[in-house]
Amino acid sequence: MSVRIVAIGGTVSSPSSTEMALRAATQPAIEAGAHVDVFGGEYLSDLPFYRGPGHAKDTGREMVEAVRQADALILAAPGYHGTVSGLVKNALDYLEDLAKDSRPYLHGRSVGLIATAYGDQASMSTLLTMRSIVHALRGWPTPMGATVRTYPGLFSPEGECLDDRARMQLRLVGEQSLNGAKSLQGFPEQM
Repeated sequence: MSVRIVAIGGTVSSPSSTEMALRAATQPAIEAGAHVDVFGGEYLSDLPFYRGPGHAKDTGREMVEAVRQADALILAAPGYHGTVSGLVKNALDYLEDLAKDSRPYLHGRSVGLIATAYGDQASMSTLLTMRSIVHALRGWPTPMGATVRTYPGLFSPEGECLDDRARMQLRLVGEQSLNGAKSLQGFPEQM
């Protein structure tokens, strides 16, 4: 059975360190032949506030459908003022459309988490917030959550992570997301 992974994250600035970290974390899944969909900053920037002005029934449909079919997710958020950015939180709010599914929200899905920030405090508090969100959405956060301290030169222009510590964390998040997806395949739809 093939594994499907959805990666969501980024910022309004492109290319962002957050989105490059997200894409780096998808590499183990791509190398293993998994199907990977990435919804980065450009896509997220076009989403109106969930159920706010400009929101329509089909808004965000591609992302919601991809998550509906996913075995695992990888989420990456920048730490803005010590918590998840509004851009990423808004995207996660769209998962409310999965509430009445036979596999509601993130039920039975592993979720890898990445928090980026210029400082350690913001990345840690953002990671903890993301874990709480995933728990509230019935997902299974991976044991490893990456906290990536960003700085100019962290990524090459091609998106390669040039920092050994960050590269190891991102790879481990990707591997655990993939392994979690394989472990949870066949998980009961409802409990």
